[in-house]
Amino acid sequence: MDNLTKTQLILLVLLVSFVTSLVTGIVSVSLVSQNALSPIQTISRVIEKVSEPQQTPVIQNALPSEEELIVRLVKNVSPAVVSVVAARDIPVIEQYFINLFGDNEFLIPQYRQKGTERRQISSGTGFFVSADGLIVTNRHVVEDAAADYSVVTNDGKKIAVKVLARDPVRDIAVLKVEGTEHAFIPLGNSDGLNVGQTVVAIGNALGEFQNTVSVGVISGLRRTVVASGLSSGPEILSQVIQTDAAINPGNSGGPLLDLAGRVIGINVAMAQGAENIGFSLPVNMVRKAVEDVKAEGKIVYPFLGIRYVMINPAVREERKLPVDYGALLLASGGELAVLKDSPAAKAGLQAGDIILEFGGARVDQDHTLGDLIAQKRVGEKVKMKILRAGKEMIFEAALEERRI
Repeated sequence: MDNLTKTQLILLVLLVSFVTSLVTGIVSVSLVSQNALSPIQTISRVIEKVSEPQQTPVIQNALPSEEELIVRLVKNVSPAVVSVVAARDIPVIEQYFINLFGDNEFLIPQYRQKGTERRQISSGTGFFVSADGLIVTNRHVVEDAAADYSVVTNDGKKIAVKVLARDPVRDIAVLKVEGTEHAFIPLGNSDGLNVGQTVVAIGNALGEFQNTVSVGVISGLRRTVVASGLSSGPEILSQVIQTDAAINPGNSGGPLLDLAGRVIGINVAMAQGAENIGFSLPVNMVRKAVEDVKAEGKIVYPFLGIRYVMINPAVREERKLPVDYGALLLASGGELAVLKDSPAAKAGLQAGDIILEFGGARVDQDHTLGDLIAQKRVGEKVKMKILRAGKEMIFEAALEERRI
């Protein structure tokens, strides 16, 4: 006993106690598999374990799940995001002097054109939406009809691009490059978005930092803003997505993505004098523009032919109306509420009618009549629920192409 170590003494006591328990029937042992150890083997393994040197466990440095999704997303979609560059011939102006009095004391500066040179005049962002080379961007990125346009891919290749269509109503344009095997980003659905949802924006920030990535959340839905900076003047953008993901000059036309890597919006504007307030056009508007170009070669809008005011509680109170939603057909600026020979006139609509539903959708502040009409196609027949003199009625109109 004198030669036993303290640890061995403790284990010997445990072994004696364990065997005694087996004999007296105090401990019940259940063998759960054919590889289960006998009591003596168990004690032997305990002794071996005590004598083994202890090892420090290895901790894996794993990425959080959302971070991993974003890293993978950016890697997958970046090849489909391009910089859109505009260039045109700019006059080269040189300065010279004339001498009015025959000496060098009174030299008058003058300016004259000395040829032209090709210069980059603007840049934005775009993204492929099909393998055959269709690219979507903002209309204001390719607004100059006299300019030539090219795209620069993520790996630095510069490719000439053709502008197929500029949307006459929304700030959307569709471009085309040659080829049939381009990486592209699938379009999602902007109808099912939620405030607080994580989003990723990618774009050519400041026209200098290509494929800059920013992450944020959807801060608001169905916003209406007035965008400036277009040569045609301010533009009203309705039903747009608000996000706190950084959107800078040069990001225009870039994709806003969900964590599944689908486009849910096209980045279009940022609030001046504020931080982290950017806006994106819902992708369902983009989808319609692409489908129009494929089918018609241009972007078209359906036409109903009415003038109206959207009803809200204030309008209802002011005009003593029986409902606080819908669109009230109303003459304005000397023009009729229902335009002559329009689809609305052919359907039988009249001034004073209230359109409660259009194509089965309720007409209200979140779903304005103009937006509901814009979602339809030229030639489509649409049923409308009308409130006239206190009675609900159903009318049907065949939409025609809007002439702009």
